[in-house]
Amino acid sequence: MYFGKKRKTHSSDRVPPNQNVTTKLPVLHAGNVPYYEDISKWNLQIYGLVENPKLYTLDDIMTLFPQVDLSNDIHCVTGWSKLDACWKGIRTQDIVKDINIKENAHYVILHAEEGWTTNLSIEDFLKETSLLAHSFNNEPLTPEHGFPLRGVFPHLYFWKSAKWLRGIQFTEQNHPGFWERNGYHMKGNPWKEERYSFD
Repeated sequence: MYFGKKRKTHSSDRVPPNQNVTTKLPVLHAGNVPYYEDISKWNLQIYGLVENPKLYTLDDIMTLFPQVDLSNDIHCVTGWSKLDACWKGIRTQDIVKDINIKENAHYVILHAEEGWTTNLSIEDFLKETSLLAHSFNNEPLTPEHGFPLRGVFPHLYFWKSAKWLRGIQFTEQNHPGFWERNGYHMKGNPWKEERYSFD
């Protein structure tokens, strides 16, 4: 698969095995790209094994939480890596501070538009580098890249960084999401090449 300019193979401690570096941010997704006529109707629900479920508007996301800028490297299961991707948003650690996660919550299911889901361990979700991003390269996310809010979990393959987020569900069991049900790995560690269920 080829994206934009010719990609260079890097032998670097920043690039996982069998990945090629690109300068682009390719657009890959299943289903339609959602467009919002009235963004005030968008919300993000946090629920499941929590004592204080929450429902946030986009204005809440932008004003109630510390806004952070993070630069990281991202790696797609299809074989491309982009170095020094610049995001702005809120840390996952900040959005859960007031919800009181229950002790038996071990996993997180990210819910996106059109019923799309992906699964993470709670440790992956709450990692220091994990972000809910609303901007890329100092500009609001485009619809193709997940406007108004997407996950960014750079230590995992990029399909785990769900676009068009609508829900964050805390669960006891590990439930496979859309791509996981279709043969992708339940974890998705690029350094171990956990691309598919048989890896």
